Amino acid sequence: MAKKTYGKSTQTCRVTFELPAQVPAETASVCGDFNDWSPDQHPMVRRKDGRFSITVSLPADRTYRYRYLVDGERWANDEDADKVHNDFGTEDCLLSV
Repeated sequence: MAKKTYGKSTQTCRVTFELPAQVPAETASVCGDFNDWSPDQHPMVRRKDGRFSITVSLPADRTYRYRYLVDGERWANDEDADKVHNDFGTEDCLLSV
């Protein structure tokens, strides 16, 4: 789930990406068009309750595609996000900020 928080400036938005504890994983990162789909740029932190999360500041007034990379080898989607087909025959999550 991605949670958006707007500050005093409407030019950026802080987005907290969360991967539920039910997803079996040792590591996770959020990848998207906001970081050129880099698995290294936004590694997520495992919380005490088992979920993974990270907060990222993104420019506002845009729509982003993203997915979670789990254990460096498999993709997972945000179940609460809208989806769009990608060029690889799967779906990306959509986030409008």
